Amino acid sequence: MNRKEKGQLIEELTEKFAEYPHFYLADGSGMTVSQTNTFRQLCYEKGLEYKVVKNSLIQKALEKQEGDYSEIFGALKGFSGILFSPEVGNAPAKVIKEFHKKNSIEKPLFKAAAIDTDIYVGAEHLTPLSELKSKKDMLGDIVGLLQSPAKNVISALQSGGHTVSGLVKALEERAQ
Repeated sequence: MNRKEKGQLIEELTEKFAEYPHFYLADGSGMTVSQTNTFRQLCYEKGLEYKVVKNSLIQKALEKQEGDYSEIFGALKGFSGILFSPEVGNAPAKVIKEFHKKNSIEKPLFKAAAIDTDIYVGAEHLTPLSELKSKKDMLGDIVGLLQSPAKNVISALQSGGHTVSGLVKALEERAQ
């Protein structure tokens, strides 16, 4: 790869990192061609992009970002693939875990992740990251919690014969 091609690739990566607030680094060394293709297909099906890039180019592209990604630089050793996630921070972790389970292998290995402005380095973060709730899930939980008291009042009204005294009685019975 000549200097011009490297420069173009760094610019492409710089744009990707700026566009995608969530990305993971994984080590897929030792995976067969078939396993790699299967992993790429799973990523594609889940709306992720998987790209294998030289560590030095990843670092140069990250250095051009607004945030501080220096914590990730130590993970840029050996083989590095990048999983870009457009909306959901936990999606790459779920894909990696699903691939491990379906294929009975521990590859690709989780190396690091950036989710919005938070950095996670080390394999011990894979399971907790896979259990993170997405923004959409969190909003759904909040809406459900906000609706819950209203649903309880409506339910109590219905069971109390649609009268205020029936409502009070129904709520009183639930409290006991």
